Amino acid sequence: MRAARTRRALVLAAAEIFADEGYALATLPLISRRAGVSAGALHFHFASKDALAAEVESAATESARRLAEGCRSATGSSLQALVDTVSGLLLAVATDPVVRAGFRLCGDPSRKNGAQMLRWWQRRVRDLVAEAQEAGELTSAVSAEAATTAVVAATVGFGALGVADATWLSGERLAQFWSLLLPRLAASLNPGAIPVTRRGDAAD
Repeated sequence: MRAARTRRALVLAAAEIFADEGYALATLPLISRRAGVSAGALHFHFASKDALAAEVESAATESARRLAEGCRSATGSSLQALVDTVSGLLLAVATDPVVRAGFRLCGDPSRKNGAQMLRWWQRRVRDLVAEAQEAGELTSAVSAEAATTAVVAATVGFGALGVADATWLSGERLAQFWSLLLPRLAASLNPGAIPVTRRGDAAD
């Protein structure tokens, strides 16, 4: 359907510009030109730049949610699912402009609204950490709240660096991060028990 194709083109064009330039510098004329549609078509689908940014962030969150569900169903371990989800999400930041834009938009101080993706990610990490704790996978020396805070903060930091330079995100750097954090989180950890590199590393 033509309207659906136009809307998808606008969301992708907006994501590319939001990811590269940020919210404040992105303009609707620039987005409509990038999408190859008229200004009138853009305003038919989105009443404002804020509405378009919200749609981009919603699309980014949905992509991240599907990725997380895939990681969860691929393993019986909540701690492994956490490692896979973080790694997969950061790979998406490096390779997917919509997810990259979602990360940039949720931390952009020039927006009055937003942070939808960040709120979802905090809930997702909290749930996985709680499941790991209930399953006895999390060491009693670390609280679920502290583990959640550490993982969320690290992911947002990695994401911000990936927005600035996608080549910074590499399997080697993620492996270094997890090799430091996992021994603090896991109740028992045999060498190699939890793979910390990603399938299909982006920039090794």
